[in-house]
Amino acid sequence: MRIAVHAFDGITMFHLAAPLLVFGEVGWDTTVWTSDGHRIRTADGVTIGDVAGPDVVAGSDLLVLPSWHTDLRPADDALVTLVRDAHARGTRIAGLCLGAFPVADSGLLDGRTAVTHWSAGPELARRRPAIEVNASALYLDHGDVLTSAGTASAIDACLHVLRTHLGSVTASTVARHLVVAPHRDGGQAQYVDRPIPEPGGVGQLGATIDWALAHLDRTLSLDDLAGHAGMSRRNLTRRFAEVTGATPARWLLARRLDEARRLLEATPWPVERIARACGFGSVVTFRQNFVAAYATTPTSYRRRFTSPTP
Repeated sequence: MRIAVHAFDGITMFHLAAPLLVFGEVGWDTTVWTSDGHRIRTADGVTIGDVAGPDVVAGSDLLVLPSWHTDLRPADDALVTLVRDAHARGTRIAGLCLGAFPVADSGLLDGRTAVTHWSAGPELARRRPAIEVNASALYLDHGDVLTSAGTASAIDACLHVLRTHLGSVTASTVARHLVVAPHRDGGQAQYVDRPIPEPGGVGQLGATIDWALAHLDRTLSLDDLAGHAGMSRRNLTRRFAEVTGATPARWLLARRLDEARRLLEATPWPVERIARACGFGSVVTFRQNFVAAYATTPTSYRRRFTSPTP
């Protein structure tokens, strides 16, 4: 996989480093480029001179715009044309954080949903009325064009790209090495002016989360979780929303499907056994939920992400 990462004067080191770090973990060929091929000075005061020019985009499989100028200026004609031409050639486009703005200026997001940093969402909606701005998502992937929410969500989006191309086991391995969550539930609304949870609540719920993860093969009801946590059903539901950004039922389903993907990739178990091990009531229920989540069947997923035995 060849990846071209756009940089400019004033970009922060974190935004530039996120895709380089995640994709570098699997040895993908990443190249930093600037519009004129000249060195840049980051917002952190670091000068970066080892950069390519825009011609590198022509040979890339993925074009990443990891951020944008804080004044949200419109992208110039040269960059807009470059993004459009790359997309027309079949290059996947990713606008991370404020990088959604130059992608939006290219018109590739018109008629679609997109996300950017929550503070810039209203401006993106005002500037491009044809885009439906989803202020809560961590990232949105249309297959050919991807956008992500603010700052650390770039890592979520890049791990998603790894998961799409290399499978959940590889993405989880990289996430563990980077000491980040392989997949975060909920959206960036979790991080917008939220009060700090009361002392003890998160820790208490953490033990229940660990317990639930160790017993995914069971039918776990809201009463089971509330009983383990020593909370009322209402309080547990509220705590789950604070900590995970999801309801208990939604969180449990996502964890069951995560474990199912891992077992499909890492074991020769039949689908029926995997369904039981992940707590699904029947194979039919398992398949229905898997297809709804990943738009493919468990069997097709296994064929894609496992190598044939010699």
